[in-house]
Amino acid sequence: MDYEKSFEDLEKVLLELQEENKIIPIIVEGDKDIEALRKLGIKGLIISVNTGMSITNFCDKIARKYKEIIILTDWDRKGGFLCHTIRKNLEGRVKCNIRFRELFAKNAMIRTVEGLPSWIKTMKKKLNLI
Repeated sequence: MDYEKSFEDLEKVLLELQEENKIIPIIVEGDKDIEALRKLGIKGLIISVNTGMSITNFCDKIARKYKEIIILTDWDRKGGFLCHTIRKNLEGRVKCNIRFRELFAKNAMIRTVEGLPSWIKTMKKKLNLI
């Protein structure tokens, strides 16, 4: 595997996510995911699914407020199920962007959003970038 290429691609994805997030909210699984994205310089609105309400009620609330969202759940089985469920519930009401989730899954050798900052730091050390 070409770690350098994967890392470069991941950094481009992060920059794109920062730009998109200026106008489009990101949906994540929990507070640790929000913290991780903040560490990576994501400054826009990030919303946690883990609010204590059902997915249906959560999606209804999202549909009332937003025309488009970025779904960035973990790229493990639970995160995949959650992403699918959110998309199904919002179908026809909100445009759901999962492109970033797919790109992180492809380029990061981890399975969670909350693990991104430490993985990036490790890769920078490995590639002698810090």
